[in-house]
Amino acid sequence: MPPGLALGGFLASIEVERVSPHDRVIVLRALQRQASHLQAQVYAAIASIADHMETTEFPDDPALAWDAAAAEVNAALRLTRRAAHDRLCLSVAVRRRLPRVWLALSRGLIDPPRARVIADGTSHLDETTARRVVALAIDDAPNLTTGQLAARLRHLSIDADPDTARKRYEQATDRRRVVLEASVDGTAHLGGWDLPPDRAAAVARRIDRIARSLPADPRTLDQKRADVYLDLLAGAHHDARGGAVELRVDLATLSHLADAPGDIAGYGPVVADIARQVAEAQRHGRWRYTVTHPDTGRPLHHGTTRRRPTASQRRTVETCHRTCIFPGCRMPATQSDLDHRIPWARQQRTTTRELVPLCRYHHHTLRHRAGWTHQPLPNGDHLWTSPLGHHYTTSGRSP
Repeated sequence: MPPGLALGGFLASIEVERVSPHDRVIVLRALQRQASHLQAQVYAAIASIADHMETTEFPDDPALAWDAAAAEVNAALRLTRRAAHDRLCLSVAVRRRLPRVWLALSRGLIDPPRARVIADGTSHLDETTARRVVALAIDDAPNLTTGQLAARLRHLSIDADPDTARKRYEQATDRRRVVLEASVDGTAHLGGWDLPPDRAAAVARRIDRIARSLPADPRTLDQKRADVYLDLLAGAHHDARGGAVELRVDLATLSHLADAPGDIAGYGPVVADIARQVAEAQRHGRWRYTVTHPDTGRPLHHGTTRRRPTASQRRTVETCHRTCIFPGCRMPATQSDLDHRIPWARQQRTTTRELVPLCRYHHHTLRHRAGWTHQPLPNGDHLWTSPLGHHYTTSGRSP
């Protein structure tokens, strides 16, 4: 149903806890459409206050008209002065400058966060160019996350006005700096701003590679990255190369089909999650394994696994899919696991047709543990089915 009075009345009669889990997702989507529709009306009302101030109250003083409108919004919505100014800027941008964005919001096709991303992502363009960029992006906006949408807008903005984009880049890199800030928790924020993206990406990739090569320990991957970051700046040496690991574990456990404990040579028994993490850290090479009987623990086979794809197979898959193929995920394929659509333990083979990238520690694990399934479509897209029976289509291609 389109958003409006009819949908609002119907939703008001629904107690979401009393419908099936499958239908709760449908109700959720309908509520979001209705909320987006109402937010569009809020933006229209705010913009209309600015219209009145500019055309009737203070037609000869645009600055005063703007301040008067912001003050009215400030008082009416109990906002801070800065928040009222921000809300007024967004409302005018969506209602006047980018009418297709307001129309999509009013129809419930996009939500307020996407509307803000579009407004912010085109704010540096002149109105004509901004509307042309919006026309190219608005149809895909409902199917993109805010991160994907922002990336799409950056790409389209550069294409639309490459000279201006180059000047903005040069001006921004002239402002490059390192910022140290204190946090309210007593910790510190240390980061580089306005850095050249190629160098920043290379540094981030190196930090990530080193962090992933470290032995398993209680730290999260983010904590490891932060520690590596500080170590490198302090001059500490990190060797990102990883050698072979001797892992004794039920192979079904590594395939997420069981949760039997494993045993690491020189350390001792570990829970299944730790065994998997140690194995995953060896993604760039072979690793030795001993397959054990799930009941007796006696060795059944010893060898070097080829469950992992070859370097050539990985390059082929990464070429076809630039990112994790889970809906909305933008993790690069080069930093993701290659998932066997049909579990390797079941078919005992690894082919590029069965491999897709899924980001490590989240969507790869989620797929196996939460019951998500995916299958390839003839056009190269992927059809995902959620545990509640809903279907989502994703291309896995970067926007």
